Amino acid sequence: MRWREICGIGFAIGLCAFSCGAQAQSPYGIGRPATAAEVAGWNIDIGRDGSNLPEGSGSVSHGREVFAQQCASCHGEKGEGGLGDRLTGGQGTIGTAKPIRTVGSYWPYAPTLFDYIRRAMPQNAPQSLSDEDVYAVSAFILNLNGLVGADAILDAKSLAAVKMPNRDRFVGDARPDVKR
Repeated sequence: MRWREICGIGFAIGLCAFSCGAQAQSPYGIGRPATAAEVAGWNIDIGRDGSNLPEGSGSVSHGREVFAQQCASCHGEKGEGGLGDRLTGGQGTIGTAKPIRTVGSYWPYAPTLFDYIRRAMPQNAPQSLSDEDVYAVSAFILNLNGLVGADAILDAKSLAAVKMPNRDRFVGDARPDVKR
């Protein structure tokens, strides 16, 4: 009887080893390759110079409305923070012991604001805002930080032209393998 148990255990180990070896030769066995349409849905990055910004435009006044509906519950009525990060203020604090990193004090390029809002906000429904709404919310946040006027209407060209206060304090990555 002892010999039979040993053979059974040996057979089970051999079977496991064989099946694991077969799986090791294949991919993880889960998921599937993404389709071109699925990749295109997430391939929406915007360059710091505004490259790949979509057509459309948005005003500060429309941005105020969208912000009140979609953003204020986390970021506060005027971007002062709450559950979400503070978006306004902090100018002049970056070089201090307690820097306040906001859109107006820390972010170096305005088009990256559009990119982040479009890609990740609102947190409970990312990519749900239209491009016009994203331009408008960007305009409103930049207005809250005193970077565009209350009557501003932003589009691809005007958003890329906004010079952020911290733009010249960022240092490019000097590694030779990093595209500039």
